[in-house]
Amino acid sequence: MNKFITVEEAVEKIHDGMTIMVGGFLGVGTPMSVIDALAAKGVKDLTLISNDTAYPNIGVGKLISNHQVKKLIVSHIGTNEDTINQMNAGELDVEFSPQGTLAERVRAGGAGLGGVLTPTGLGTVVEEGKQKVTVDGKEYLLEKPLKADVALIGANISDEDGNLIYKGTSQNFCPLMATAAETVIVEPQEMVKTGTLAHEHIKTPGIFVDYIIKK
Repeated sequence: MNKFITVEEAVEKIHDGMTIMVGGFLGVGTPMSVIDALAAKGVKDLTLISNDTAYPNIGVGKLISNHQVKKLIVSHIGTNEDTINQMNAGELDVEFSPQGTLAERVRAGGAGLGGVLTPTGLGTVVEEGKQKVTVDGKEYLLEKPLKADVALIGANISDEDGNLIYKGTSQNFCPLMATAAETVIVEPQEMVKTGTLAHEHIKTPGIFVDYIIKK
């Protein structure tokens, strides 16, 4: 099966009101060409699930600056003043989730679990509106799973079947998000022939990848 599409074809698969996951950490591991094209397209009312919002006009920060995001599920926003200003002005609905909890919620979504139990956030604003569960006398928050319509992830290397290798912090959230979306689109920095990657180095098997951006 040929998974190759252009950036333009990838962006056409994303519509107003969709929930999208974007992998990476402060832009590292983010599929920049797809995000740039998405910003140019002007699709709006998105729910964005990401570790952070990078910086103004960098990576997903462009979607924030363009007011294309309606709701944000994130671990922190401190590096992006546009996100902070929109949240304080009531223009952007921000749901904070501790970084480890956010990762586990995405993992739960990909694994088909009903959620995860964690003590992180007890006694803080994080627990507001959430169910508490007691196990063996200890109290936990029930954190519900996260899924998306589309996951946009960046990889260092992809083969022609979409088997992916990430390097360094670029793999933050990307392998998890590749399991938790209906459609997964990857933008690799390097393409190689199928069969040339060492199996033990592959972090995302190609079965999870629907489309590969070929530049």
